[in-house]
Amino acid sequence: MSLITFVLCNQTCTVLAQENRIDTIRPDAPELAHYGTYQTGVKTLHFTHENQLDIVKAKAGEKIPVYNRPLTVEIWYPASLNADQKAGSTPLHAMTRDGITEVTLWGQAVRDARANSTDGPYPLLIVSHGYPGNRFLLSHLAENLASKGYVVASIDHTDSTYQDQSSFGSTLMNRSLDQLFVLNQMEKLNKETTHGLKGMVNVNITGVIGYSMGAYGVVNTVGGGVSEAAVKSPIGVPDSALEIRQSGNANYLASIDKRIKAAVAFAPWGWNMGVWDKQGLAGIHTPIFYIAGSADDVSGYGPGVRNIYENTVNAPRYLLTFENANHNAGAPIPAPKETWKYSEKLHFIPAEHYLDAIWDNVRMNNISQHFVTAFLDKYLKNDVRKDAYLNVIENAQDGKWSVAKDGSYNTDHTYWKGFPARTAIGLRLEHQQP
Repeated sequence: MSLITFVLCNQTCTVLAQENRIDTIRPDAPELAHYGTYQTGVKTLHFTHENQLDIVKAKAGEKIPVYNRPLTVEIWYPASLNADQKAGSTPLHAMTRDGITEVTLWGQAVRDARANSTDGPYPLLIVSHGYPGNRFLLSHLAENLASKGYVVASIDHTDSTYQDQSSFGSTLMNRSLDQLFVLNQMEKLNKETTHGLKGMVNVNITGVIGYSMGAYGVVNTVGGGVSEAAVKSPIGVPDSALEIRQSGNANYLASIDKRIKAAVAFAPWGWNMGVWDKQGLAGIHTPIFYIAGSADDVSGYGPGVRNIYENTVNAPRYLLTFENANHNAGAPIPAPKETWKYSEKLHFIPAEHYLDAIWDNVRMNNISQHFVTAFLDKYLKNDVRKDAYLNVIENAQDGKWSVAKDGSYNTDHTYWKGFPARTAIGLRLEHQQP
């Protein structure tokens, strides 16, 4: 059965009948969810992070071996399409949750399209998936943001993808290290002609985006040092090697990169496991936008993500809450149709990895696209007009829709900006300054 979806690209609404789309914009989507004015290209690159600790092969009491760590990265970017290139004609071949089923995803980007440097260099965004996951898990957001004038690098984190899921300790150790390494690789790439992206990236204006364990990495990357308990945890990294990412550690403090100007963390993991504490989270000074479901039973909410938000006391911070949503609030792509069948390997339906019991995936994705756009435009592009989308009444249901006959807003109109009437419900947006 084909899914009929409404896709808005470059202000033109088209009805498509292809399945597994990452570019669906619902008719009730908030304003900033819609695609931007740039056509988009997509590339796959392969990097190698040399001489990294091999946590998977580590043995207690022995020196941890090192290896050259491979990282596959998908790049979405503003592009100029040739006459024979058509938006939406490039399939993305992605593995799903069971690690054996490959599916085809469809979006707007064209493979290896010519980069559009007219308005560049563009801010860089680094995207980090969960455990397990892959570089396509947040592709709906990556492609959408590229159409708005960003270069987006989404990482396959080795030892943490659907195909190579391995030691959890590797994920704890490498999330932030991978993000920082890719940032440096993108700086090098910006000076080379080999990949067709020369001059496209302004690494001095970078944002990091993560989901679940990817968000754990984001928190750590921007100054949230892990706790002593995390370093000594028996489920963590052997021989206290994680201390290089610990709050107060000199090497850790030196790694905090001032080129990173903003962060987005979907359902960051760790509070309930003692990974974070007040001291560590106080080290964050970078503006950060947290997104969570109030019924999250993986990262937790209260206690959980809410505690991380409340203890990020030295940064401008936001918390967008999807009421009654679970761990998948706003981040994963819609469940590919192939994941709806029971998996003998997993002993559950893989679609559960993407779905929420209450909220529609596309609805959540559109809301995330809206708010992440507003937040990043504000802090990475200094677009003060986006303040109006962020400075809203806290509980969406308390907003009043009040419009005059001529379509202008009355003075008592307090409905969330950018949301059509009757659509801002089940959401809460909190905001605090340092």
